Amino acid sequence: MQGSPTPSAKSCSLLLLSFLLAFQIGLAHTKATISKDKPCKRLVLYYHDILFNGTNVSNATSAAVANQTALGDYKFGMFVVFDDPMTEDHHLLSKPVARAQGFYFYDMKKEYNAWFAYTLVFNSTEYGQGTINIMGADLMGQETRDLSVVGGTGDFFMARGIATFRTDTFQGDAYFRLEMDIKLFECY
Repeated sequence: MQGSPTPSAKSCSLLLLSFLLAFQIGLAHTKATISKDKPCKRLVLYYHDILFNGTNVSNATSAAVANQTALGDYKFGMFVVFDDPMTEDHHLLSKPVARAQGFYFYDMKKEYNAWFAYTLVFNSTEYGQGTINIMGADLMGQETRDLSVVGGTGDFFMARGIATFRTDTFQGDAYFRLEMDIKLFECY
């Protein structure tokens, strides 16, 4: 009979339908296991930044590689590269558990705001080996700010989540410390 599917075509269609159904069930299961209220891993660390001022060569952990422009009074255009220690507590002289390596730049003319892109580099028995990549806007006028965890390597392979910044101390251009509450929602 012309127009009727052959038994092998029916089998292929049934197999394809079964595969798609199994794939959808797998996606539904993945979505159900990720909870915004319960991270799979959480780290609270302190980021210490000491900006190079021309004389503090031995202590500086960051340097402006492009100076601010004359547009506005909020350091607009200033670009800073950093290699900052991350500690478990407020103390700058505590043993670092990771290094934050990357950059930030000031990108608003009418208020303080910076945009960060950096990698946390871990090399310890307590926290593991690998990296966590973080990027996003630091809206400094807000008490807390969320940046995206966009990936990771090693023990943090394919990590996804949120890094919540809170300014812990601020001493002008000389030094600032951020508390980073890092919540990972995808852990492998």
